[in-house]
Amino acid sequence: MKQFIEFKRQRELGEILSDTFGFLRNEFKPFFSTFFKIVGPYLVIMLICYAFYMYQFGNLLNFNVESSSSAVNSFILLLVGGAFFISIVAAYVLSQATTLFYIESYTKNRGHIHFNEIKHNVYQAFWPFMGLGILVGICVGLGLMFCLIPGIYLAVPLILSFAILVFDKKGVSEAFSYSFSLVKNHWWMTFASLFVIWIIVTVAGYTFALPSTIYTYAKMGILSGEMDAENFNMVDPVSTVLGIVSTLAQFILNTISVVAGALIYFDLNEKKNFTGTYERINTLGETKD
Repeated sequence: MKQFIEFKRQRELGEILSDTFGFLRNEFKPFFSTFFKIVGPYLVIMLICYAFYMYQFGNLLNFNVESSSSAVNSFILLLVGGAFFISIVAAYVLSQATTLFYIESYTKNRGHIHFNEIKHNVYQAFWPFMGLGILVGICVGLGLMFCLIPGIYLAVPLILSFAILVFDKKGVSEAFSYSFSLVKNHWWMTFASLFVIWIIVTVAGYTFALPSTIYTYAKMGILSGEMDAENFNMVDPVSTVLGIVSTLAQFILNTISVVAGALIYFDLNEKKNFTGTYERINTLGETKD
C-alpha cells in the first residue's frame, strides 16, 4: 500500500525536499497519467511548434540562403515563433494547474484522486491562472528591471499565489495580495526552500540539455577547432530531436517546483492558520464518537 503524504502540516527544509520527491515517486503512475491526459495534447502542439521554429531559425541562419528568401523566412519565423510562444504559455498554465489540482484531490480524498474533477477544475481555472500569471510576471519583471533585489523579493511570495488560488479558493487579486501576508515573517525560509529547489531543477535541466549542447558544438567545429562555413547548417534533424527531448524534460522537471511550492504553501498556512491541525483534531473527535 502506498504511503499517504500529509500535505497539511509544518515542515523543515529537508522534509520539504524529501516529501516532494516522495510524493512524485509514490504517485508517479497516477500523477503522470493524469498529467499527460490533460496537458499531453497541448504539450505535443508545443513541441511541434518548437520543431518548426527551429527549422525556420536554421533556414534563416543558413550561410547558403539567398537574400531574396531571407525576408520570407523572417516573416515565417515570426509567425511560428508567435505560435510557439502561445503554445508554451498554454502548456505551462495547464501543467501548473493540473499539478496543483491533483494535489488538492489527493489531499481531500486521502491519497485517492478523481480524474474528471481534476480535469474540470483545470479547464475552469485556465483564465484565472493566465490572469494571475500575467500579473505576477509584470510585477516581478518590473522589479527585476529596476533592481535585481526587488524582483527577487516580489517573486518569493508571488510564486505561492497560484497555490493560494487553488487551495484557498481565492480570486486572482485576493491570491495576489494574500501571498504577501502568508509569507510575512517567513520570507527568508521560503526563499531558501525555493532557491534549493531551483538549483536542483536547474542542474537536472542542464543535464538533459548537455547532449544537445555537445552535439551543437561538435557540429560547429568548436571541439575540433575547425568550422566549414560554406556547408554549415545551424539546425538538422538530430539537433531538433535532441532539443525536443531537452525541452520536454525541462518542462516535466518543472512539476518538481510546483509540488515543492504546494508543500511550502501548506507549511506556511499551518504556521499561520493551523488548518491541518484543526482538521485532524475534528477527525479524531468524529472517530471517537
